Amino acid sequence: MDMRDIQIFRAVMRAGTTSKAAVLLNISQPAVSQAIRRLESDADLRLFDRVRNRLVPTQEADALLIEVDRCFAGFEQIEHRIRSLKSFGVGRMAVGALPALGAGFMPRAIAAFNPTSRRVQMSFQIMSSREVLQQVGAGQLDFGLMADEIAVVGLEHSPFIEIPGVIAMTPEHPLAQCATVSPEAIVQHDFIVLNPEDASRRRLEGMLADRGLALRPVLETPYAFSVCELVLRGMGIGLIHPMTAVDYLPRGLVIKRLDIDVAFRSLLVFRPGKPLSQNARDLLSIMRIQAERDLAVIKQALR
Repeated sequence: MDMRDIQIFRAVMRAGTTSKAAVLLNISQPAVSQAIRRLESDADLRLFDRVRNRLVPTQEADALLIEVDRCFAGFEQIEHRIRSLKSFGVGRMAVGALPALGAGFMPRAIAAFNPTSRRVQMSFQIMSSREVLQQVGAGQLDFGLMADEIAVVGLEHSPFIEIPGVIAMTPEHPLAQCATVSPEAIVQHDFIVLNPEDASRRRLEGMLADRGLALRPVLETPYAFSVCELVLRGMGIGLIHPMTAVDYLPRGLVIKRLDIDVAFRSLLVFRPGKPLSQNARDLLSIMRIQAERDLAVIKQALR
């Protein structure tokens, strides 16, 4: 059975007439008719009734078309992949990151990676650590950046950054004159807190409770960049991931060390047994370089 004949059969079924199918396939109408007769002979099936010089599909033809469409869907996917490879090379890469690193740090790293110059078609998503974990596990992401607040089961992982949190404030805030701030100092001021499930918030509140202290929360938000925005608008102070601060320092945000170590830990997660592409390895290398640059900016701001 010839695949070309099957392709012509599909075209006739889709176009409705042999003449339209011939135009669609850029062949003659007699060639279409011959292919249909040949297919019927090879299959030993009557696929069309001839009514007034027209081909009318039989029930067998309708049933066959379902299987033919399934077959050609696979071919069309291959054609799409070939076009994608021509346009973007071997590269299609999907990456996800938690908001603390996804809002500013990852766009800086991706811009330095420059997917366009590498002919890489890239998807970048900001999502919760739980979603990063799920999507890497499902194969929807090549790799992801997540916090350590969720157990990593069934995936390969490695540390990316572990860094003490900093207290964000405006230049006019009373604590802005301090070299470092103490737990006793921060509980005297309105505090913008991250959501209760955030591991850094739990660590901070646990350390304060050990000293008989408690925060004075005025607002709760899931994102460190939201804390920065609210701080800049004079709503209070807040504990943030230092990497988030990099985008807000030029806007006047002040960050101060806290004299207890409330660590922010982030992990890289990968699918086990699935080697990373060269493009993914290159992006990871650039991410580490960008992290060093951002850390230098943070160090300068903390002087």
